[in-house]
Amino acid sequence: MKKIESVFEHFLWNSRLLVLIPVISSLLGSLILFMVGTMDIIKVSFKSINYYLGRETLDIHDFIVTDIILAIDIYLIAIVLLIFGAGIYRLFISPIDESEASDIKHPFNIQSFDELKDKIVRVVILAVIIEFFRAVVEIKFSTALDAIYLALSVFALAASLYLMNKSHKSHSE
Repeated sequence: MKKIESVFEHFLWNSRLLVLIPVISSLLGSLILFMVGTMDIIKVSFKSINYYLGRETLDIHDFIVTDIILAIDIYLIAIVLLIFGAGIYRLFISPIDESEASDIKHPFNIQSFDELKDKIVRVVILAVIIEFFRAVVEIKFSTALDAIYLALSVFALAASLYLMNKSHKSHSE
C-alpha cells in the first residue's frame, strides 16, 4: 500500500507541470498582443507622417487619440497575461531565479494567489479606465445631462481608485 501511495504522490507532484500549458499560452498571447499594439502604433505613426506630408486624406485628429489609447489597452492586456504566466509558473513550478536575486520588488515575485489576483486586478482596472477614457473621447455631448453623467462617471471612477489604493495600503502595512 505504501508503494501505491508513493507512486500516486509522485504523480500528483508532477501533475503541477500541467501548469506549463497556460504559462506558455499566456506568454505566447502576451507576445502576440505586444506585437499587435506595436503595429497599431507604427500604423498611426505612418498615417501621421503622411498626413503632415500631404499624402493622407483622413484627418488624423479624428482617430489618433483613440487609436493610441487602444494600443495602450492592448499593451495592458499583454501585461496581464505576462504577470499571470510568470505568477502561476512561480507558484506551481519554481521561483524565477533572476527575479529572486533582484533587490527590487518585481511584479514576478508573487508569493500567493491573493497577490497574483491583486496584481492582475490592478492592471485590469487600469485597462478598464483607459477603455473608459477612449469611450469618453468619442462621446458627442448633445445635452447638459450628458455632461452630468460624464462627471458622475469620472467621480465614481476616482472614488473607486481612491478606495482601491486605500485598501492596497492597508494590506501592505
